Amino acid sequence: MRIPAIVPALSFLPALSCMPWTSIAFAQEAAELPAVIVTTTAPKAKKAPAAATQQQKAPSGNPPAPERASDFAAIESLDPRAGDVGIAQSASQGFVSAEELSSTPVYRTGEMLEAVPGLVVTQHSGEGKANQYFVRGFNIDHGTDLAISIDGMPVNMRTHGHGQGYADTNFMIPEIMRGLSYRKGPYFASEGDFSSAGAIHLDVADKLDKNFGQIEVGSFGHRRAVAGMSAPAGLDGTVLVAMETLAFDGPWERPDDLRKFNGVMRYSNGSAANGFAVTAMAYSGHWYATDQIPQRAVENGTLDRFGTLDPTDGGISHRYSLSGRWHETDATSATRVNAYVVKSDLSLFNNFTYFLNDPVNGDQFRQSDDRLMAGLNASRTYFGMLAPGIRSETTVGFQSRYDDIDVGLFNTRERVQLSTVREDSVQEGSVGVFAENTLRWTDWLRTTAGLRADLFATDVSGDRAENSGSESDALLSPKFGIVLGPWADTELYLNAGTGFHSNDARGTVTTIDPVSLAAVDPSPFLVRSEGAEIGLRTQPNSGLTSTFAVFVLDFDSEIVFVGDAGTTEASRPSRRIGAEYTLDAKLTPWLTLDFDVAYTHARFREDDPGAPGRHIPGAVEGVVAAGLSFDNLDGWFGHVNVRYFGARPLIEDNSVRSKSSTPVSARIGYRFDDGLIVRLDGYNLLDETTSQIDYFYESRLPGEAGGVEDIHFHPLEPRSFRLSLTKEW
Repeated sequence: MRIPAIVPALSFLPALSCMPWTSIAFAQEAAELPAVIVTTTAPKAKKAPAAATQQQKAPSGNPPAPERASDFAAIESLDPRAGDVGIAQSASQGFVSAEELSSTPVYRTGEMLEAVPGLVVTQHSGEGKANQYFVRGFNIDHGTDLAISIDGMPVNMRTHGHGQGYADTNFMIPEIMRGLSYRKGPYFASEGDFSSAGAIHLDVADKLDKNFGQIEVGSFGHRRAVAGMSAPAGLDGTVLVAMETLAFDGPWERPDDLRKFNGVMRYSNGSAANGFAVTAMAYSGHWYATDQIPQRAVENGTLDRFGTLDPTDGGISHRYSLSGRWHETDATSATRVNAYVVKSDLSLFNNFTYFLNDPVNGDQFRQSDDRLMAGLNASRTYFGMLAPGIRSETTVGFQSRYDDIDVGLFNTRERVQLSTVREDSVQEGSVGVFAENTLRWTDWLRTTAGLRADLFATDVSGDRAENSGSESDALLSPKFGIVLGPWADTELYLNAGTGFHSNDARGTVTTIDPVSLAAVDPSPFLVRSEGAEIGLRTQPNSGLTSTFAVFVLDFDSEIVFVGDAGTTEASRPSRRIGAEYTLDAKLTPWLTLDFDVAYTHARFREDDPGAPGRHIPGAVEGVVAAGLSFDNLDGWFGHVNVRYFGARPLIEDNSVRSKSSTPVSARIGYRFDDGLIVRLDGYNLLDETTSQIDYFYESRLPGEAGGVEDIHFHPLEPRSFRLSLTKEW
């Protein structure tokens, strides 16, 4: 059978509006964007805005508040107060403003997400594909346990040709982002698939403070042009248009020859709290890729650090989307509806093992993914009193998604197809419903309790009958949190909950290995996680915030579908125990410090005779980031940033470990009175010779008698600079 798109009944919202919640108030951990500001108190400043080129392009202000004040701003994804004492629901959630996002120089678009404390964003291949993410003891690959959304649209692609949860952010234009909010851990009822380690929500601004045009030139053939403008359109309406084009070669012997184009158009009417918006986005990318290379080839001099063993690796990617939101807020309730349609495709060529499997033609393969994705989300929040003196908010919500996917894996040589490993047509749908209630019992005690239910179903039609079929699975995920305080401007947070990630739908029906034809066991559709956290947040004034959190996160299994081979592999149950500390401090009216440090102990909970040891390969252990920004110095602004990415085990017995890296980046710029801005960014200023990422596996080079286990690494790019000129009007 084929699964129809799963959408809520049209009667859902009217039914909610008629529910008899006259004496109950509702709270929300809504995934929809943007935020509702339900307070009459001005939000606290997080950090002094650094005068980056983009800072004038953020929205001009917060949306107007409804008449009734509320202390539950953290229920909304993009509320600037989400990380404030008296508002936040956990120690590991927060908000990053557009000014903060634009203050730090980033080498690639995805690195903008490193504004989330403890998150490392890197790349092991060409710049056109999704980044590699590391957070809370995970090598998340391209997004398996880190949920990312933009304008309510999930970025993570399930049952993807290059890995479950594939999250490519290349379609973002950083200069027009409205802000970023983050939550870590499975404690929030509105967060579903892929969110166990964390969830990140972004949105495009409805209106720019100033129109702008910007050009950039830099090392390694970097050329970029971006422009954005907004203008009134009708009564209370605004049209925003932005475009970006980028070309980049990189330091590689075989240049990336990246060509990227982005376009965004949004019409908005009213405010973020009461109004609607319709947004169209388009992205196209073409590139070559220098993947990770074997350490032995560099050490014996047969390969340069920036060389490649297959110069035809690379890819082509496109993404087109149409999304819309409708928000209505009054003194007693808030309704949120968003819908989206996304058409995307990817054709990716990789060769990680060179001549291990095919000594004649080599091991290059092509992964293809062509999909249509659609979704509809709705929630309603009620504000009121549970009893005299006990304020309450409760949210009920519905989230649906449907993917129609054509996905394949093919053996190739110099991008010419030789044979088919497997080719499938997949229909995958899901429905999630959730309810969450927050109660403020006293001035020093508030609680949040939530429950989420998810149903997934799929129909896989493959090129082998043995690997075709239908499957479904469902999970209930309870959540709970308690906040004590504030005392001395400090709050104590206790959180616990369960979550999940889905596995590749192909793996749930696969019974025959498509390469060896050996029998294999299907993988479970949904894999449960369980987490808990204790944290403290201190905020003595608007210019200083300090947080500390200790967490534990268990997974029943880290079973994944291996897209490179078209098979499934089941790893053992795992546990991660870690601690994180963050500090944001406005040292002077013109100088701001941010400091983050995180450490995680990640281990399998069971032994495996086939892979002795309990270390989880690639699990990030230590991360430290520090930044110093200055602004308002007679037109001058700047930033210095240091990030330590610690060594990681590459094999279960920890006998092989990766290198660490500590790149330093910086920015210096000047803003003229006429709107002209000149900025110089520098990357890896100490010219550190190290890796962006390391793996340990078997490969075979030309002339070798057989496979050799070795470290394979993607080098950190050498020192580089980029100069930009911006004109605002």
